[in-house]
Amino acid sequence: MEPNILTDPTEKLTEDLAVRSLAAIAQSHRLRVFRALVVAGESGLTPGALAEQLSVAPSSLSFHLKELTYSGLASSEARGRNLIYRANFAQMSGLLAYLTQHCCQGAACAVAAEGCIAC
Repeated sequence: MEPNILTDPTEKLTEDLAVRSLAAIAQSHRLRVFRALVVAGESGLTPGALAEQLSVAPSSLSFHLKELTYSGLASSEARGRNLIYRANFAQMSGLLAYLTQHCCQGAACAVAAEGCIAC
């Protein structure tokens, strides 16, 4: 496992890892792959299922999955002959917390189910 990749939602993200995570999803195919992994949840998806679902060439998908894994936003697990990719929810939550750490000039924000309400 890469150093600084979050596996515990109580950990805090470093600036370097935040930049690496943001860079990973700053490309449309990788963002689509990551969102598909988030929707799949803990069951994850195989590269074949992702390629079919997103209409992405397997060779291209392999590159994107490597970048998401390197950033810590995704992880893979061997299951038989298949690799199962999953979104790393601790990393995703850490990134969101990092980005909103000092929102509203330090005042408490009112948060609703649909997101942050104007501060």
